[in-house]
Amino acid sequence: MMEPLNPLEFERAKLDSLAEFAAGAGHEINNPLAVITGRVQLLLREERDPEKRRELAIVHGQALRIREMIADLMFFARPPLPQRQPCDAGAILDAAIAGLAPKAETLRVALVRVGLTSPQEISIDPEQWQAALRAVIDNGLNAAEQGGRIEVELRTSAEAVESVVRDDGPGLSDAVREHLFDPFFSGREAGRGLGMGLPKAWRIVTGHGGMIAVESSTPRGAAFVLRLPIERK
Repeated sequence: MMEPLNPLEFERAKLDSLAEFAAGAGHEINNPLAVITGRVQLLLREERDPEKRRELAIVHGQALRIREMIADLMFFARPPLPQRQPCDAGAILDAAIAGLAPKAETLRVALVRVGLTSPQEISIDPEQWQAALRAVIDNGLNAAEQGGRIEVELRTSAEAVESVVRDDGPGLSDAVREHLFDPFFSGREAGRGLGMGLPKAWRIVTGHGGMIAVESSTPRGAAFVLRLPIERK
């Protein structure tokens, strides 16, 4: 008799299944999309009417947007192996925060670094890990309201280094929590939009042998934890 999967195994199996679908769908969509973008570029080169050029440019722009979405899907389905090297976890976290500081300022949301400030060496792919952090922080910015606050904390234990992103947005319902890391799932009831940010972060973190989860349930807000086990020599 087969035993049921535990919740973590079920979540991984579900996301792996979605990744397989994404790989096949991305390949099939990319082929006709390449034809569309190529023909539109050809028409743009030959068209002299300003209004028709404007309309063709819109078509071309939307086709490129689809291509970017497919690229995200393909990354989720077949992410490159991490190119690990010794890095300071705090420096990577600070770089991710700095990259999103202009957006936070525009939204009038406080983006605050808390927790450890001393160097914390971990073995990661710095570009991938920063991309995961940026995706989670950006998710918080999309959820935050004007005047809101996002805290980004670095903390350690004997077993792991953790980056925690807390926002004070409208929180997460049980239904949204169940699908948080599904590609293109819409969590609009939680103000978190539609996209590949959290699934991409999940793929990167698990690809490093870590885990990403929602830490707590509160009346408002959400706390995401990116946990990377410390490698023992």
